Amino acid sequence: MTKLRPKAESQGDGGEGPDGGYGWVLVGALFVSTSLVFGLMRSLGIFFVEFVQYFDESAQAISWISSTGLAAQQFFSPLGAALCNAYDTRWVVMTGGCLAALGLILASQATCLVHLYLTMGVISGLGWGLVFTPMVATVMANFTRRRTLALGLAFSSIGLSSFAFNPLFQLLVELYTWRGALLILGGLSLNIVPCGALIGPQRRSKAPAKVVSESGVSCASFLQRASSYLELPLLFERPYITYTLAISLLNVGYFVPYFHLVAHSRQVGFSEYQAAFVMSAAGATDILGRIASGWFSDLGHFRLIHLLSVWTTLAGVFIMLLPVSSLSGSYAALMVISLLYGFCSGALTSLVFAVVPMIVGVERMMGALGLLQLIESGAGLLGAPLSGLLKDITGDYTASFMVAGGFVILGTLTMVTLPHYLSCKDPPPPKSLSPEDPDKGLHAELEQMHSSPNNRLPEDTYS
Repeated sequence: MTKLRPKAESQGDGGEGPDGGYGWVLVGALFVSTSLVFGLMRSLGIFFVEFVQYFDESAQAISWISSTGLAAQQFFSPLGAALCNAYDTRWVVMTGGCLAALGLILASQATCLVHLYLTMGVISGLGWGLVFTPMVATVMANFTRRRTLALGLAFSSIGLSSFAFNPLFQLLVELYTWRGALLILGGLSLNIVPCGALIGPQRRSKAPAKVVSESGVSCASFLQRASSYLELPLLFERPYITYTLAISLLNVGYFVPYFHLVAHSRQVGFSEYQAAFVMSAAGATDILGRIASGWFSDLGHFRLIHLLSVWTTLAGVFIMLLPVSSLSGSYAALMVISLLYGFCSGALTSLVFAVVPMIVGVERMMGALGLLQLIESGAGLLGAPLSGLLKDITGDYTASFMVAGGFVILGTLTMVTLPHYLSCKDPPPPKSLSPEDPDKGLHAELEQMHSSPNNRLPEDTYS
């Protein structure tokens, strides 16, 4: 076990190794799975209007459907990370794909909003939580120099799917009603299962068995191992907590345009397809933003945290300008601001995850991503309902977008308080908290288990 880390490092530093080969297959798997998680989630605004009309409920009540799904995805991310640390990532992701599909299929038979909260919200959200973080961590473990570019290419599927899904979902709703459309989306989500199957099979380490054997003697040993899988000691490290708070504030406003921009566009007088095309256009520039940002970030001219600050600030400003641009009834003005917002929101996405190993190190990346998603789940749960409440109070979405943009900018200001923020060079990432920790090689081992079949560790490593 002691030879695992040097091997992982030698591959990460080389020009070949993890920065190519089978890693690009995993990028393709992440490309598809993220389109069926966040690309689908972004396009649920099409169903927002249908739910308001069918259930005759307020915008705030309907907003809880999408917010519950987003919060559940983030809330259950640590569970997905812990299961991957203890068991096989492949089966965790495949199970998540089945749950995501099941929730949407059951949602097609809903008779009240509570059913939608439980199906589209909790069940599908649980499935998305088991898919997204493990897939992202798997790709990041297979790249070093091209990590941000790999994430940018994979996450470009979110913009591409947003561009395609909005008019597609509108067409499905018109042809089959919202029930038939959700049933079709459930079947579409099953494509996550083969994406999970592309992750290289791994043998279970002896760590889970050790948990069972020790738990009969001492509950403390079980809790210690659970803490190790979840990377709970990160919660006592200031840089990680500061960064997590910044991303949580960003998360309050980030998704508001994707939930309410369609409804806002229709409220100011644009047609259904014009409103849907606004989101599709934003999705197109989102693609360009992700790829361009990933390519430019990997050039190494600027620190990733500084680039992230620039993109978040611009995204917040353009969110605030979205309702202003449509006050005159100009569709062209709304389209221009939507295009700019789409580019900035796409540019910051891959950087949010690429900064994490800079703060905690690669070894603790899986757990750090899971905890990050868990903590920001509360912010995701707040965003859309708060936006809907402001709309119900004021009668339009102007205040909703202003507040959402303000939260995004507040997240940027929080990043400025990170240690060494003003430095031109990244500080060295911290090592494991305790050299005596028996699980210190677990995450280096995870990197190896997720590498290409040609680089997979020999079987006697786990014997």
